[in-house]
Amino acid sequence: MADTAALTYLDHAASTPMRAGAIEAMTPFFAEQYANASGAHRFARQSRKAVDESRDRVAAVLGCQPNEVVFTGCGTESDNMAVFGAVHAHGGRPVCSAAEHHAVLHPVEQLDGIVVGVDAAGAIDIDALRTALVAASDVSIVSVMAVNNEVGTVTDLEEVAAVVRRHAPNALLHTDAVQAACWLDLRTLTPHVDLLSLSAHKFGGPKGVGVLAEIGGPRIAPLIVGGGQERDRRSGTHNTGGIVAAAVALEETDAERSTEGVRLRELSNRLVKGLQAQLSDVIETVPVERKVAGSAHVCIAGVESESLLFLLDQANVCASAASACASGAMDPSHVLAAMGVDRDVALGSLRLSLGHTTTAADVDRAIDVIVPAVEQLRTAATQRTAQRR
Repeated sequence: MADTAALTYLDHAASTPMRAGAIEAMTPFFAEQYANASGAHRFARQSRKAVDESRDRVAAVLGCQPNEVVFTGCGTESDNMAVFGAVHAHGGRPVCSAAEHHAVLHPVEQLDGIVVGVDAAGAIDIDALRTALVAASDVSIVSVMAVNNEVGTVTDLEEVAAVVRRHAPNALLHTDAVQAACWLDLRTLTPHVDLLSLSAHKFGGPKGVGVLAEIGGPRIAPLIVGGGQERDRRSGTHNTGGIVAAAVALEETDAERSTEGVRLRELSNRLVKGLQAQLSDVIETVPVERKVAGSAHVCIAGVESESLLFLLDQANVCASAASACASGAMDPSHVLAAMGVDRDVALGSLRLSLGHTTTAADVDRAIDVIVPAVEQLRTAATQRTAQRR
């Protein structure tokens, strides 16, 4: 078993360590306040009060009304609920970008929707979006992520919203903001969208809790029915402890965002520049000015991600090549393909993502591990080529 004392964790885009405040807040709901929040007795009402107070706290960070906040089981459910819910309620076709998380992309494809291309940084092509909306007369929802989950690109949602409102005025605009909470003030996003998805474990909360904000009130059909919870918008027993912890984690993230953004921007730049200083052909996938502070995604020529990740894992450095949901896939990520990254270059992709527990020592150790690992793989590849000749 790996020695976790030497663990260097650079996979925050997959899941962040829980914040201490979130753990403390949720603990009583496992042994002391365990009643079902839907119950009628006094004990149950205590759980319901905790859920309602958490809803108020989440709404404050989002800049929306508490009754517009729906608690779900995860970010994927929130994304599915938005896309399927809009089409089931209004008919028509969904639209999304080619670089969306599969939680959006797969529903759009299943519903025979429209997939719009992206630019070289992974943001939706505005001209292509405009053309698609003009050509289609039956669009019910447009889904465009606020921050790309693989390469960290920030989308200008105000610009997207202007195009959608003009050319598809009856369509809902949804944003997958799962990767945005740590880096963007969510209050700047909600004025431009109708639906917004979050996932607690991306900002220091627990796994198993998501949010779908329905700005302006319910306009989509429920995805899960049966119990009537969340005002019939999402049935199922409330994960009370998880919801409480999610609210605390979101508040803490919101309070620290500006200072953490500066700190982590410096560290991510240090990481990329450190690799580039010691290795040739290390390409920063997205320009610094277009991505969030915690993203240090690179493509490294002469290596394959799978082999590199194996060596990093052996050295207790946690990283990934693409979305955690797609780990194990042999093909390059659909995001890099959509961006037009050459397949051979994309095969050497490395997603290094920083978060609230990342230190300068983590960055320096990662460089110390990655550099010899790449050199080892490049030497082995050169030897194999020589042997074939």
